[in-house]
Amino acid sequence: MEDLFKKLTSHCKEYGFIYPSSEIYDGLSAVYDYAPNGVELKNNIKTYWWKSMVQMHQNIVGLDAAIFMHPKTWKASGHVDAFNDPLVDNKDSKKRYRADQLIEDYLDKLEAKISKEVEKARAKFGASFDETLYRATNPRVVENKTKQDQIQKRLTDAMTSGDMAELKKIIEDCEIVDPDTGSRNWTEVRQFNLMFNTQLGNIAGEEGKLYLRPETAQGIFVNFLNVQKTTRQKIPFGIAQIGKAFRNEIVARQFIFRMREFEQMEMQFFVKPGEEMQWYEYWKEKRMNWHLALGTPASKYKFHNHENLAHYANAAVDIQFDFPFGFKELEGIHSRTDFDLKSHQELSGKKLQYFDTEANENFIPYVVETSIGCDRMFLAMLSNAYCEEEVPDAEGEASQRVVLKLHPAIAPIKCAVLPLLKNKPELVDKARTIFDELKFSFLCQYDDKDAIGRRYRRQDAIGTPYCVTIDFDTLSDETVTIRDRDTLKQERIPISAIEQIISEKIAWKNLF
Repeated sequence: MEDLFKKLTSHCKEYGFIYPSSEIYDGLSAVYDYAPNGVELKNNIKTYWWKSMVQMHQNIVGLDAAIFMHPKTWKASGHVDAFNDPLVDNKDSKKRYRADQLIEDYLDKLEAKISKEVEKARAKFGASFDETLYRATNPRVVENKTKQDQIQKRLTDAMTSGDMAELKKIIEDCEIVDPDTGSRNWTEVRQFNLMFNTQLGNIAGEEGKLYLRPETAQGIFVNFLNVQKTTRQKIPFGIAQIGKAFRNEIVARQFIFRMREFEQMEMQFFVKPGEEMQWYEYWKEKRMNWHLALGTPASKYKFHNHENLAHYANAAVDIQFDFPFGFKELEGIHSRTDFDLKSHQELSGKKLQYFDTEANENFIPYVVETSIGCDRMFLAMLSNAYCEEEVPDAEGEASQRVVLKLHPAIAPIKCAVLPLLKNKPELVDKARTIFDELKFSFLCQYDDKDAIGRRYRRQDAIGTPYCVTIDFDTLSDETVTIRDRDTLKQERIPISAIEQIISEKIAWKNLF
């Protein structure tokens, strides 16, 4: 899996998906630029999310709030006082880590030991293997599970109470070492606020302090009544937003999985108090189905309930994806109660209540949130799509290919138009004519460089679902060869049918 991750990051640069930012100046840590194919894939992911949220729901509308907000916003939301991560330094390596992540990595290692024992037993006993009984009775498994549960409880309690000394004690008790050097020479654990700040114009000091937003949700909350009144929405209804957020991560790592500048796709769903849990369950199912519709195997996803709830939540679950570095958070579904609206109402002095005409009463709505990282979704889709395989009936270099088996609806390029030979003007002219007709319907790419086999491989590597080849028969019978990326099947079709055939295959409605 580590080898796959290295290949994936290399593939992203080589084929124009992601570049290191400011690379000519040796880059900037954990900051990346989306390259020509990457920006198309990312836009398609955002389009899929937006259509599923806004276009498919009459009671969900969109918003694009500003990145800069009044600094009191972040006081009300709790970010000024509580948006911290526990920071620890290694005195020998001079490297900085999140204390909770060091402990979580240790817990993952315990889980790996348990899984290894279980798999060894499964291989030994075969069909008669009872995993539940084995987990409950095998001494090594029970010992590691007990240790895992004890450490998890200590971690949850320490994070909930903000006990930095206990986090340090857990690191010492578990004999956790610096991942790079093996050193156990740790500093004390201390809190580190994750917000970037800047100044408003020429106003210095606290009065002019602004923050780069660490999440997009607050722009929705402060606009709750504006949106409700102008769109005449009734509870329950939602507000969706896609936008940049910024967090000064202690350790930004794993390529685009954890960055300091990232993009969120969030929807806040406003409900009547007391009904939040039924909507929480509704959105858990709805969001999982959204992921599965892309054709990703269900085994790649799992729900993970939060042990340590945020200060605003009464329920929270992650949809985790099996990345090359293990199951990690892809999307969060949270029941945020009325914390945000109530806090903004108290600090601003402005009412943020909904008037229910049927019940003839005012109340502050509860909120169920779905929040997914666009960059993480991008990485998940590439991780799942990347494939190295043998090509049947091919020899030598042509017998191997790297292919991105992306769902056609989100693939960056939908169709490649390829003249069989570039030194034949009649083929080039015909191919150009077909390209110029198709470009009005979907994103196409024209390519006449190298042998046709190499061009197929290039398109496979960027995930293009269909290639259209123009040959000498095209000139006489107005047909072309269309090639399917996944099956490698080639068939002759009329030029007049290309647009309809591809449009049907890539249509968004196939996902809904």
